[in-house]
Amino acid sequence: MVKINLSRILSVMAVIVALFFGTSFAFAQPKNYTVTSSDGVVIAVQESGNPNGIPVVLIHGLLGSHLDWAGQVDSAQLARYRLITYDLRGHGLSGKPTAAIAYTDGYRWADDLAAVINGAHARKPVLVGWSLGGITLSNYLAKYGDGNISSVMYVDGVIELTADLITPHPDVYANLVSPDLLTHLNAIRDFLNLCFYTRPPQSTFELLYASAAMASWDMQDNIFSVSVFAVQGLGKTKVPVLLLFGAKDALVQPNPTIARAKAINPAVKSKLYANSGHSPFIEETVRFNGDLSAFIRATASH
Repeated sequence: MVKINLSRILSVMAVIVALFFGTSFAFAQPKNYTVTSSDGVVIAVQESGNPNGIPVVLIHGLLGSHLDWAGQVDSAQLARYRLITYDLRGHGLSGKPTAAIAYTDGYRWADDLAAVINGAHARKPVLVGWSLGGITLSNYLAKYGDGNISSVMYVDGVIELTADLITPHPDVYANLVSPDLLTHLNAIRDFLNLCFYTRPPQSTFELLYASAAMASWDMQDNIFSVSVFAVQGLGKTKVPVLLLFGAKDALVQPNPTIARAKAINPAVKSKLYANSGHSPFIEETVRFNGDLSAFIRATASH
């Protein structure tokens, strides 16, 4: 019987990966920890990939969690980077305060991101924000500036909560805060369906639905009153900024949003995926991961 030396196999694999990527690469188990934001809210953080790689902070959207980024966290193409995810306040495993101000004060979302960057000791990270994560990006830039980051990518990101940029779905949003549980849960399903032009496999959709059902009702009741500082944040940003949108987005209007972002900051670049909806990183995962990797390599200050 031939004995298999697992440690030897892993060592050889590590050498092959290092040669392929042209960099030192350390295999590491994903890790989970928490940081505390400015108002005491505990934020759940997760890390995977190469702990010595370029840090990339992935910020999910409304009714999401860090699980939204499974297609990136599990990607061999992105494994060379240090991938940092976290659950937004009111979502996933993070704290769920009940006070309205905890959600309407936009700078608190910025403070959460700052706490994650500081707690992770992430040097010059690339920031990637999806949907509501775009508001977090803008508010972070408004409060903290861009001196400690390398670049920013908005993925179907909200620039401003205005009628000309956000597609109205009044029944869906009203039903999200319905006191009737069945109505509420059906609204979550309706909202998730609006996130996709190409629906993901049922197993993925069910996971996203379960994650969405964990979101705070207090957060959902107040999130559309959150303060957004796009002009103050995006407007003064000097690092590279890319807006990547699915052209079939049913929640955030792609072309008007891109136009507004470029009016705020003419240096902003944009890219459209013709066959994606609100979630191109899920709908066209391989393509997105390639574009994200190229963006990281081109803009990271390392």
